[in-house]
Amino acid sequence: MSRLTPLHWRTPVRVFEQLGYRWTGQRGSHIKLEKPGTARPLIVPRYTEVGVGVIAALIRTAGITREGFFALLTNC
Repeated sequence: MSRLTPLHWRTPVRVFEQLGYRWTGQRGSHIKLEKPGTARPLIVPRYTEVGVGVIAALIRTAGITREGFFALLTNC
């Protein structure tokens, strides 16, 4: 299994957009991504480096595996 590392905020946004999430708003430095048919939005901090814990939480909330995330990450 690959290891998560801190990423620039644009990278996770691009990965989740591939899953059907759309940028629906921003409040301060946090971006709200929503997908039709899902209950919870993803909140991505607009930081130069998004931490590993935040990325892991976003992956869990989106309901995908780390391997799925890494597969989509290679397409970015």
